[in-house]
Amino acid sequence: MSNLAERLDRARHVTVPPPAGTVDARGVEVRIRPVDPYAEVRERVHQALVDSLGPRLYDPHLTAGELATQVRATLQAVIDSEQTPLSQSDRTRIAQDVSDDILGHGPLEPYLRDPEVSEIMVNGPGSIYIERGGKLFPVDASFTSDAHLRRTIDKIVARIGRRVDESSPMVDARLPDGSRVNAVVPPIALDGSLLTIRKFSADPFTDADLIAFGTLSVTARDFLSACVRGRRNVVISGGTGSGKTTTLNVLSSFIPADERIVTIEDAAELQLRQEHVLRLEARPANIEGTGAVPIRELVKNCLRMRPDRIIVGEIRDGAALDMLQAMNTGHDGSITTLHANSSRDSLARLETMVLMAGVELPVRAIREQVSGAVDLIVQQSRLKDGSRRVVAITEVLGMESDVITLQDIFVFDYSAGRDEKGRFLGQLVPTGIRPKFAEDLADHGVELPPALFARQGGF
Repeated sequence: MSNLAERLDRARHVTVPPPAGTVDARGVEVRIRPVDPYAEVRERVHQALVDSLGPRLYDPHLTAGELATQVRATLQAVIDSEQTPLSQSDRTRIAQDVSDDILGHGPLEPYLRDPEVSEIMVNGPGSIYIERGGKLFPVDASFTSDAHLRRTIDKIVARIGRRVDESSPMVDARLPDGSRVNAVVPPIALDGSLLTIRKFSADPFTDADLIAFGTLSVTARDFLSACVRGRRNVVISGGTGSGKTTTLNVLSSFIPADERIVTIEDAAELQLRQEHVLRLEARPANIEGTGAVPIRELVKNCLRMRPDRIIVGEIRDGAALDMLQAMNTGHDGSITTLHANSSRDSLARLETMVLMAGVELPVRAIREQVSGAVDLIVQQSRLKDGSRRVVAITEVLGMESDVITLQDIFVFDYSAGRDEKGRFLGQLVPTGIRPKFAEDLADHGVELPPALFARQGGF
């Protein structure tokens, strides 16, 4: 049978996709994906390439450039030997797809290269979503099978010495550019392996970028810069994906270049530009369940490293107690992030995490530690229009009876409304209140001009 006859025969047995608007048993509309006519060709080319290069794909002595050169040369020869009639554009597309699969991350590679894509979510081999401009969009790309998706996940996690399988079905990892990766595989993931990639720009955002995005106002930027230079302890609070790490990077850029900085992270994401930076990263347990180095141990250890500043990427557990003690014992100007929905909630979260340290402390003692350590809370949110905004900058005043008192220095002006596209028009504006630590900043040679706190008309 000729190639044309074989293709016609296969076409007779192709399952006809459901018409548009069809819903499944759960009442969810079925998404129709176009059938890839070259899926089999691509799979044959991929397998022929693997058979041809064999162990050279994993040769540790080959540089990335040398491997890419060999893969592309062999790939061209394999495609030229392919018997299926292909146009030049189809040959180029198949070569790019297979090259991405071997050298990169398969169908995800175009979105990893796209600077406008901030997050990639793989909900099984046939469903991929991306985040662009704070909004989610489905894309037509897909993996050929769950095994194809698992190969990509294994490639990512193996690069940093992690593993993911049935006995350890969840893993956090990172790409070479620092992008954060979370993977979940069966039996925990019921409908196929799941992969989430949060991208980080190779060229980190600056304070000017945040002002252009509307995340910060100019006066708020100047105030935060003064607080960092004046060695105030800052907690950046917000929900998942609200931009806490980006803001932490920007605040860290205000630290003077002559100070020794120690960063502690669960997965390395921070991109500090100062020269004197020491980076520490937590380590999970190995296959035997031993060898874990948690954030708390790194915080304890960094106190012996003579830091001028301690920056903790995120506090999630009993490390909060050690961080507060460091802030209270001479390590002023430290910065950290945590998950909370408001400035007040962030204090409650800190109390809860201190209790997770397993130390029996009365609530009042914990609150005194918090109020004595934390000077400023920067609250960040992702608003309904998809934008990430700092919505409050709050000073921690101290204790009144058993309650920690707070006062807002800057708040987001929701009263400005939205434009025709639904985007919030407001920005971060001063409340007119001057912080009580202004005199302490002056002792560090940092002046706060009265104009920073001038209340704006209409607010």
